Amino acid sequence: MPNVIVSYRVKPDAGDVNHDLVAAVFAELAEGQPDGVRYMTMRHEDGVTFTHVAMIDADPNPLGETAAFKEFQRELGDRCDVPPTAVPVSLVGSYGFLS
Repeated sequence: MPNVIVSYRVKPDAGDVNHDLVAAVFAELAEGQPDGVRYMTMRHEDGVTFTHVAMIDADPNPLGETAAFKEFQRELGDRCDVPPTAVPVSLVGSYGFLS
């Protein structure tokens, strides 16, 4: 999986639900500590727009194998006002974000 930034907007009543589903992904990652995953999610000030940044250096993708990520994705299309757009990216530099 390439490094990717994914952005989308959920429906007005789905912001907190989406937040909780994403938080569950991070809880599962913290518990399992899979190698080769650098991942972060930001919730925009509007409360309904989310941006995910994933840098995956493992095959298969450990993120996609987690139960919480599968649950997050399960009804994402139904929660969205604006569907996810994934943009492959390459890292130019980082200060304080990546170890």
